[in-house]
Amino acid sequence: MAESLSYASEKSGLPSGSLVHVGEVHGIENRITVIDYNPSMLEKRIIKSIEDVLPYKQTDTVTWVNIEGLSDISIIDAIGKHFGIHALVLEDILNTHQRPKFEDFNDYLYIVLKALSLSDDIFDVDYEQVSLLVLDKFVFSFKEKPDAIFDPILAQLGNEKGRLRNFGTDYLAYVIMDTVVDEYFALQDALDELIENVEDELLSTPTAKTLKTIQTIKRELIFLRRSVSPLRELLVAIQRSDSHLLHERTKRYFGDVYDHAIRVIEAMESYRDLIAGMLDIYLSSVSNKMNETMKVLTVFATIFIPLTFIAGVYGMNFEYMPELKWKWAYPALWMLFIAISVFLLGYFKKKDWL
Repeated sequence: MAESLSYASEKSGLPSGSLVHVGEVHGIENRITVIDYNPSMLEKRIIKSIEDVLPYKQTDTVTWVNIEGLSDISIIDAIGKHFGIHALVLEDILNTHQRPKFEDFNDYLYIVLKALSLSDDIFDVDYEQVSLLVLDKFVFSFKEKPDAIFDPILAQLGNEKGRLRNFGTDYLAYVIMDTVVDEYFALQDALDELIENVEDELLSTPTAKTLKTIQTIKRELIFLRRSVSPLRELLVAIQRSDSHLLHERTKRYFGDVYDHAIRVIEAMESYRDLIAGMLDIYLSSVSNKMNETMKVLTVFATIFIPLTFIAGVYGMNFEYMPELKWKWAYPALWMLFIAISVFLLGYFKKKDWL
């Protein structure tokens, strides 16, 4: 079997708890970083295997183990064996198509959420699954690829008097979640600016590119809603949990993350309404533009209908047509053409059809 699968459907037929990576392979070497700290010390180092973490079980410190890259299944398997993690949880960690959720076990907590970021100047969102295992002395974080999203947390750890250095694993889990959710606001700002530009374009000169941008935003909002909306119930479940791993003082901080998540969720809902309205405006604008074009064509067609009729009458090949022998028949016919055209143009202008 392949080490990594692209879709969860490819696991069909495998036993429950089978450890198979499902998701994008980023072509990076798996890296395990250990940050061990208490109020008086801070240690950071990169280790080769999970067995190197075991000595920290004997210390009275908080140990944060950050795993970047999920293609090496042996790392996840070793965590399950040495720390008593259920096989179904390990399977969910490796499946990067998980819905954000919170699961409460006797000795640990399992949290899944999505990290969102803009990949380039064009509105294109990168989705990355972040999984957390919160134990009494350990926090394991699992990421699909290395990036700088946790750099602010490392900066906070440098402050010996900060709450992060003096609180337990539940507070570290809160800080990680808060850092991930705060990145949503940068995405929200980018959406605000993009939607404002599209609105301006709609009111001036909507083009096919405008429609493509609207469709792109609409599609991304569907994925964003799928990634952000479950945070509401996730954070409510954390605040209602009776786990001994969550202290009351820390639950108040999770309430702050809940407020941030609600703000983002409400913004996403409003964007959906805005995009639906913008799509209607675009279709109306295109329809009105087509109507204006058809009106101009109809006006000119109406002007030429009587002229064509007259020209058709005098184009008939009858021998006894008295007008054909008149000296001033040709200029008189042109005068009639001009008079009819001027009259119709004046009439249409009076009716505001031009």
